[in-house]
Amino acid sequence: MAAMNSDLGGLGGRPATSQANPFESALYGAGPGLIRSGLGAYGEKFLGSSSEFMQSNITQYLSNPQYYFQVNSQYVRNKLKVILFPFLHRGHWTRITEPVGGRLSYKPPIQDINAPDLYIPLMAFGTYVVIAGYALGVLGRFTPEALTLQFTKGLLGWFLQIILIRVLLYTLGSGEAPLLDIVAYAGYGFAGTSLAMLVRVFWSPSYYFVLPWFSICTGVFLVKTMKRVLLGAPRSYERHPSRNHYFLLFLAVVQFPMLFWLGNISG
Repeated sequence: MAAMNSDLGGLGGRPATSQANPFESALYGAGPGLIRSGLGAYGEKFLGSSSEFMQSNITQYLSNPQYYFQVNSQYVRNKLKVILFPFLHRGHWTRITEPVGGRLSYKPPIQDINAPDLYIPLMAFGTYVVIAGYALGVLGRFTPEALTLQFTKGLLGWFLQIILIRVLLYTLGSGEAPLLDIVAYAGYGFAGTSLAMLVRVFWSPSYYFVLPWFSICTGVFLVKTMKRVLLGAPRSYERHPSRNHYFLLFLAVVQFPMLFWLGNISG
């Protein structure tokens, strides 16, 4: 009996062990590694696709900002001639392409007179604000509030031009033009407006002859640019030529009230 109790006691004193499940052991040992590798692969794929998506959209809508500042003095002189006197431009209006990384890419402004840039629009806008401040001083109406109003008017006019060109391109079937291209072309009008305002300071009556001329030149420049440079879908453009000509004519006509509004000194 004692021996039996001793055996029972021995059995009772040892912890009971259950038979290990081989599948559970395998999942327990390999599971974390598989999960980590699976999540890592999924994360890399997700981040990669997101990066490609963001990069493609940034390239499509914003492009490379540094591209628009690759200019020199010769380009600035020739570009201003094209903007202010487009009738004298005897060359083509299409942009020059070059193979880069297995695909075609547009040459920068320093190598292509028809390429858009942001240097001239920004400098022209700054000149516009400076001349407006000088004109306000000559008229005896200079105040910080008046200069701020003129600055705000300029930004609003620039924004309205961007919206107008964007809607026009979308209507003509070319809604994929980079946003900075449109910003550049919308800002070229400040070059003629600034010169007209400067002429007005020294000889007021000439303003009403100079500004209409620059309005015509800006309209012609934008029409030729929209028609031959920014239109990315020529088939859509050729499908309704008469309607599209009316839209381009509307863009040219709008430059008259737009530039007159921008050239009006408020204060």
